[in-house]
Amino acid sequence: MRISKKKVTSLIVLFLFLVGLIWVTVYLKRVASYKQNIKGTVFEEIDFANVSDGIYTGEYDVGFIYAKVEVSVENGKIVSINILEHKHERGKAAETVIEKIIEEQKINVDAISGATNSSTVIKKAVENALKSEQ
Repeated sequence: MRISKKKVTSLIVLFLFLVGLIWVTVYLKRVASYKQNIKGTVFEEIDFANVSDGIYTGEYDVGFIYAKVEVSVENGKIVSINILEHKHERGKAAETVIEKIIEEQKINVDAISGATNSSTVIKKAVENALKSEQ
């Protein structure tokens, strides 16, 4: 029994189409999960006066964006925030949100325009670092 080249080519094309369809489906599911994670991110109020002096590490991951930060607290105030890791798409500009957090001494500051989701992830990483110490 001999299989024609036309039939082999058709099977290869069908196989590649199915692989592509599966890849697109998985990608779209990841995007939907990422959007849901961002939308579901809620910030809690943290009383910095209840946080002991020290250096704390926190992280937050929503799928396409991840941040790991180191937060230094002295005398009930955030004195510095270092971004240890920031996986982002186009959200590099969001890293300046740490300056706002230090200046305003609160976590839920306005996001950086054009980098809202990365701003959210960085702020939540800061909160997670400090939440473990309250």
